[in-house]
Amino acid sequence: MHAPAAFRQQLLGAIPRLRRYARSLVMEVHLADDLVQTALERALAHWHQFDQRRDLVLWALSILHNAHLDHRRRDARTTTMDPADLAAEMDAHQAMGAAHDPGLRIDLQAALRRLQPDHREVLLLVGVEQLSYAEAAELLNIPIGTVMSRLSRARTALRAALEGGVPAAGPTAPTLRRVI
Repeated sequence: MHAPAAFRQQLLGAIPRLRRYARSLVMEVHLADDLVQTALERALAHWHQFDQRRDLVLWALSILHNAHLDHRRRDARTTTMDPADLAAEMDAHQAMGAAHDPGLRIDLQAALRRLQPDHREVLLLVGVEQLSYAEAAELLNIPIGTVMSRLSRARTALRAALEGGVPAAGPTAPTLRRVI
């Protein structure tokens, strides 16, 4: 049985937010599109499990997030390349759209890549997708306190990275030393 037309229309309306979140998670347009496709397929296959009292966008974001976790687990089993090395090879111009200051955009992308995935996810959900702490906690299936803690750590690490300091999360940046 196919999903009702109203459900499909609501799901179509969620695609821009799904794409934005997916692009922020994987930092690569083609991988993000594949992730959105997977989420849409899962949503349509399981439309009958959707609770009408929930927000469809939040439900779809949750499906996308779980699909992303599935891909990360699968990739962890099949690749030996460090995720930070892989992220460094990605094209910075495809990542997050145009910005007024290309240098700042590149710095921001690099800082986001260095964040721990759990911290980056919370930062993107609350900061970009404008979810409440409770909604982010529900989507990630974690306590609100954990959302708040991860968000605080992500903001601190991002601020440190953008100010030229060593990020608090993720791999440490190489330091320069004076040779006399």
